[in-house]
This record gives sequence, structure tokens and C-alpha cells, in this order.
Amino acid sequence: MAVDAAPSGEAPPGRLVGRWVPLLVVAIGLGFGLLVLLVRLHLEPVTDVDGDVVRELNEVVSPRPYLVNALHETTRLGGRPVMLWLVGVAALLLLVRRRVRLAGYLLATTTGALLLDPSVKSLVGRMRPVVEAPVAIAPGNSFPSGHALGSMVVYGALLLVFLPAVRYRKLFTAAVALLVVAIGVTRIALGVHYLTDVLAGWLLGALWLGVTAYAFGLWRRAATHPVAPRDDGLEPEAAEAIRPAPDSGRPIPHRWVKATEILTGWGFTFGILYVVGYLLTNHTEGTWLGRFDDGVVRWLQTLRTPTLDDVSRVWSTAGDTPAILAVSLVFCSIASAVWRQWRPVVFVVLTMVGQLTLFLCTAASVQRDRPPVPQLDSPMSTSSFPSGHIAATMCIWVAIAVLVMDRLSGRWRWFAVALAVVMPAGVALSRMYRGMHHPTDLLGAAILTALWVGLLWWVLRPNARPAPAEVRT
Repeated sequence: MAVDAAPSGEAPPGRLVGRWVPLLVVAIGLGFGLLVLLVRLHLEPVTDVDGDVVRELNEVVSPRPYLVNALHETTRLGGRPVMLWLVGVAALLLLVRRRVRLAGYLLATTTGALLLDPSVKSLVGRMRPVVEAPVAIAPGNSFPSGHALGSMVVYGALLLVFLPAVRYRKLFTAAVALLVVAIGVTRIALGVHYLTDVLAGWLLGALWLGVTAYAFGLWRRAATHPVAPRDDGLEPEAAEAIRPAPDSGRPIPHRWVKATEILTGWGFTFGILYVVGYLLTNHTEGTWLGRFDDGVVRWLQTLRTPTLDDVSRVWSTAGDTPAILAVSLVFCSIASAVWRQWRPVVFVVLTMVGQLTLFLCTAASVQRDRPPVPQLDSPMSTSSFPSGHIAATMCIWVAIAVLVMDRLSGRWRWFAVALAVVMPAGVALSRMYRGMHHPTDLLGAAILTALWVGLLWWVLRPNARPAPAEVRT
């Protein structure tokens, strides 16, 4: 987007921002250097404040388990697994949309933060706090906070990259800032960092983010791209390209009618699952079906070897919540980037939300015991029917196959179908081998998948192309 000509004697807004950015970066750098000096000198006022803050927060947090759990869940958002997944998915989206420069900026900025954190930690060599009632542990040195540094860099970089596509920019910026502050506060409240560790993490993160953003701006100026204010993001002209689904307006027409149909279908599916689960739990003992259920699991137990134990553990993790969530996140990102529509994404999201709620409600209502064999996994809090691992694996891969079969041609269609068969089969066999489920628990997962995915396909028509009235003009 071009910058309007400024009145005589005045510089365009972008130039004013460009002049202030180096000064701001220098000021942040001086602030970080001052903190390093204060920590290295072990000045008593600084160490007293650090110790008092950590101690008082520990006294507030440690007796309250609900607060500890909330802090742990919040601090996960600043951990490497979550942030690396966010950066990876965002970079993939940018590459699919052919925004290579933005993807390169995001990856380079994140990589720099990963290198800065251990390097500065080893140079300063500060030990972590010691509190009376520890509620969390963390490896390595304390200064600076890696969570504070990483969240500032990653969420700040994502903000700069995707800001052009955001409608309510001030609200979005405030939400990102609040998240970064909350992550930093959790590190102090959990007793794994001092106040100055978190402040240093924020300052170092802001310093690195400012340097990389300014370098990106210099590159744009050298490439004769128009200079724009920083509140327009790094590349304002990329707004349409990086918007997740710019080619579709309302993803689902007649949404209240569709919502009613989906809720009715959910209740119908739950009713069938409950009836099947109740009959299997209360009326199969001593019958041929009950003997078959227990016999298959006992026979698989006789085949156990250390090698098969390891293989089954790997297959079983393919149905774990993190693995299913990762597959869903990656596929939805690719789908929105390639097909530029929300309808396939809505189909996948509703598939997994419905699967989870149906599984939890059915398991809580049926309360079926696990097979009467030694189990290789830790005891599960949910009952045996239906299998959540198998149902989640079936639903995600069948939903992907439904979308791919109609939208792609050639071998990729059949590759998706093969995955929809192989992945659930491997998870199902591993779960029974490990003594966690009966064969009829697999039947319950298959019923759930067939009814729920079939219902959503019939109601949403996820492969329908948007009508002219739905396309954004």
C-alpha cells in the first residue's frame, strides 16, 4: 500500500517511524544491559526485591491447587512445543500463499530467539529461585526467562506478520500483549524465575524483534517497496494473501438451521452409542460375544514381546490428544491456505469437537470396565467403551479423506483413503494389544465415526463450492 504524499516540509509517517525505531532499539538494549549489570553485581536492593516477590507469590499460589493448574496451563502457551508449532504452521501457510519473505522472517526471528536464550543464560549463570513450597521445576539457569523471551519474539513476530489481515488491530495487539505479560507473570508465580529474569526476557525479546523488524524494513526500502507505518504490519500489501480464507464469506449458509440439525444428530448418535454400550456392558457376560471380546485380548497378550511393546506404544500415541490436535491443526492450516475456504475447516473442527464430546458423554454414561488382562499403559480415568484413541483417529483421517477425495485427483486421493484405513487399524490393534480395549470398543468407535462424520457431511456439504452470493466481493 502506498503512502500518501506528506505536506511540504513533513516526512511521511513511515519515515518518522523508521527514524524512531533505531532509537527505541538502542533504548531497549541499554535497559537490558543495565539489568545484566545489576544482576551480575548482586546488588542487595535488586536481590531483595527479587526474593521478596518470588516468596510472596509462592505463599499465595502454593496452597491453592486450582491456581497452580491455571498457571501451568497458561505457561504452556510460552513453552517451546506450542510456539514452535505455531511458527511452523504459520510459516507453512505463508509458503503455500507464496509469501516466502514473510515466512523467512518468521523462521529467522524464531531461530534467533532459540539461540539467544541458552547463550545469555550460560553467560550470566544465575541460579533459579529456591522457594519454601515448590509448585514447578525448570532446568537450566534462570536469567533471562526463556518463556518471556520466546513469547515476546514469537507472538510479536506473528503479530507483525499477520497484522495487515486483522480487522480490529488495536484489540488484537492488546490481546497479544496481554498474553505475553500473562506468560511472564506465571514464571514468577510458579517460582521458577525472578522478576528481573522476566523483565530481561521481555527486553531481550523486544530488542531482537526490533532489530529483525527494522532489518526487514531496510530490505523493503532497498527493494524499492513503499514505506508504511509499523502499525500496518511488516508487509501491508500481503493482507489479502495471508488472510486465511479471503475467497469465502459466510462459511455455512442458514447456520441456525444447520446448528439445529447438528445438535439433533448429536443427540441421536449419543443415544445409539449409549444403547450399544449398555448392552455390551450388562448383557454380554457369559455369552459368545463376551467370550470373544475377552478371548481376543487374552490371545494378543500371549504375543507380547519387548519389540512389539515398543511398536504398539508408538502406534498408540498416534491416537493421543496431542497427535490428533497436531494433525488437525496442520491440515486445517493447509486446507485454508490452498482451498481458501472456511467450510472444510469448519467440517474438520466440528468433527473433532463432536467426537470428543460424544466419547466423553458415552464413556461417563456406560462405565464399562477395561479388559481383564495386565495393561501396558497407566490406568485411564475414562471407561472402555468407546475407545477415544480409536474414535479420534478414525474421525480425523476419515474427515480428511472425505475432503481430499473430492478436491484432489490422482494418487493423492487414494493415499488419503489408505491413511484413513491404516492409521485407525494400527491404533486399534495397538490399543487391544496393550490390554486397554475390547474388540467391541472398536465397534463403538466405528459407529461413532460413521454416524457423526456422515451427519456432518450431509448437513455441511464440506466440498460444496461457495455460491456467488457467498463469495466476498
